[in-house]
Amino acid sequence: MRDLRRDRIPHGNLPLELDAFVGRAAELAELVRALGSGRLVTLTGAGGVGKSRLAVRTAARCAPRDGVWRVELAPVRDEEFVDYAVVEALGLVDHTTRLPRETLLAHLADRELLLVLDGVEHLVDACASLVAELLGRAPGLRVLAVGRRPLAVAGERVLPLAPLRPEEAVELLAVRAGQRHAGAGRDALDEDREEVRELCRRLDGIPLAIELAAGRLSALSPRQMLQRLDDRFRLLTGGDRTALPRHRTLRTAIGWSHELCTPGERLLWARLSVFTGSFDLEAAEYVCSGDGLPADEVLDVLSALLAQSLLAREETPAGVRYRMLDTVRAYGADWLEATGDAARLRRRHRDWFVGLATWCELEWFSPRQLEVAARVEAELPNLRGALEHSLTEPDEAHLGQYLAGALWFHWVGCGRLSEGRRWLEQAVRLEAEGTAGEQSRLKALWVLGYVAVLQGDTAHAFAALQECREEAERSANPTAVAYAEHRTGCLALVTDDMPRAETLLRSALHRYREIGELNSNVLMGQVELAMTLAFQGDLPDAVRLCEDVRRVCEDHGERWARGYALYVLAYAAWNDGEPARARELLVDCLRGAHRFRDQLGSVLAVELLALVTVAEGDAAEAAVLQGGAALMWPSVGLPLFGSAHYNAPHELCEAAAREQLGDERYEECVRHGARLGRREVVTRALRRPGTAPVPLPVPRGSARRAAAGAGTAKPAASPTRKGGETAG
Repeated sequence: MRDLRRDRIPHGNLPLELDAFVGRAAELAELVRALGSGRLVTLTGAGGVGKSRLAVRTAARCAPRDGVWRVELAPVRDEEFVDYAVVEALGLVDHTTRLPRETLLAHLADRELLLVLDGVEHLVDACASLVAELLGRAPGLRVLAVGRRPLAVAGERVLPLAPLRPEEAVELLAVRAGQRHAGAGRDALDEDREEVRELCRRLDGIPLAIELAAGRLSALSPRQMLQRLDDRFRLLTGGDRTALPRHRTLRTAIGWSHELCTPGERLLWARLSVFTGSFDLEAAEYVCSGDGLPADEVLDVLSALLAQSLLAREETPAGVRYRMLDTVRAYGADWLEATGDAARLRRRHRDWFVGLATWCELEWFSPRQLEVAARVEAELPNLRGALEHSLTEPDEAHLGQYLAGALWFHWVGCGRLSEGRRWLEQAVRLEAEGTAGEQSRLKALWVLGYVAVLQGDTAHAFAALQECREEAERSANPTAVAYAEHRTGCLALVTDDMPRAETLLRSALHRYREIGELNSNVLMGQVELAMTLAFQGDLPDAVRLCEDVRRVCEDHGERWARGYALYVLAYAAWNDGEPARARELLVDCLRGAHRFRDQLGSVLAVELLALVTVAEGDAAEAAVLQGGAALMWPSVGLPLFGSAHYNAPHELCEAAAREQLGDERYEECVRHGARLGRREVVTRALRRPGTAPVPLPVPRGSARRAAAGAGTAKPAASPTRKGGETAG
């Protein structure tokens, strides 16, 4: 049999190196050897000593079969989010009620990959617990932890990272100065060779301190920098004498950079520390302006901090963003607390991101839907910070409830059901205060019910939706009543109660029309009603409803709900004996769902594409797609919701493929599909019929017989309808 490992493409998420890597040849070789002989290596050292950069360079040289995945833990403040951070870094999407650790264990069980946990020092206990369990149950996993402290896990090898050697430190200063300032490179520094060596020595060879010094060489000579550094060291001797010398040196270098800043630069530095992770210019202008820093000056001051290497600039799918190194951010946070302005800045930060969530919810129903998805993904660390602040501060619960509910489109449409449920459950446990608080809690309740429906948690879904409806009726809130009724109808749909689903969904759509509500949720209600009708045999009315949804979506530029309408239209096309038309619709549907990271939309499309594929005569590929769908379902919930109606196409496909391939060959192809990654499954599903076939496992029996069986496959007959149900 063909070695299926060759079909796997090593991948990962290591950042590209944007500037030269200087020195560290011996350390790099030692770290590579350690990872070759052990499964857990922890790289320790003082802040700013270059641990992260060395770890990335080393990991790139040690990539195993399934790639290298880096988890940035600096933005994670709550130990509960460590597992979520790893799930996110691995690109996993899990819609179920499983804990994120269970998702990780299932994903890593048979994979060979290297996990880089960068910044473990403030989350040591949570990281140690996670690493110990993952290594114990995933034999192909290796872990490179990076932090100021070891994890103290059995089998751990600790490699302390020392500062740069003198010649490496000088080289780094020259290279970075030359990159930042014309005329400040190696040749220019040769004139002050002794002062440069002394400067690097006084900075203890710490890369971050040297980088900061390089940012000043356009304004100060090495001799002038040494004089200022001497002043700073003398000031430090009256401070904390218990700190380690290298920690003192780094803090001195950062403090010295702080003193060289203008008052406006210091103020912005301190205020920017309120952000978690990266941020954009608009957010900085709103959150950080005022009281000594006009909004129209923020860009100039931010540019000055960027030129001094106190900020880093990033190009992302959401546009240009800025990031502050964690050590630099911590220094700024200390200054912000000292000014007594921290609480006000945290409120401004919260207000900005509540406003951003409001805008994104409105723009989700617009041509900017993909832009909104990318924006919220980029802002997720800050949105988490705003949620945590609101849900833990007295008198601000209603803002947390509002924010958790407003992000429904992200939880549901972009693969974040598990995390969304955590925030929503925390939000609804809090009492509502005033009319605004009551409305916010009602919205959080129906969104929680919606999330639970999609996770297959019917009991909790029903409880949340029933509470929402009762409270909404008591407070005369017609909007919340409509949404609660809608999602209860959705629950009836996935539990095969079609008459009840039809009644509830028709009623909810009538309520939406009465209150003038039109958005992606309303259109999804129409799609769900169409699916209910299709399952009951009324395909013409189902098609009419979904063509209407399609038209409205195209008028408004909406892509997410449109994908589900295409799914229903494809289902109808297949039932009408038009497999080519069904494929066209499903390919469009799958492309959109995959771009949104909508795992439910993706797997439903793959399941139906498998049936279309067997109807086109390629039973082997259909079986592979069924295996790929089987791989995807555990991260969504109960396969096909446990619904007989949703499962009927799957059973028809399986029956036809088994008949054409034989049981043994069918099972081989399914196993092959189950070994593919999610992206590989989607890529295969999108392949046009008639293109070069993707390699399949060689059958154990006669290759001639199997090939003949696949080549003479006949399109599966359309199912007949009995009592409104699909029959084989």
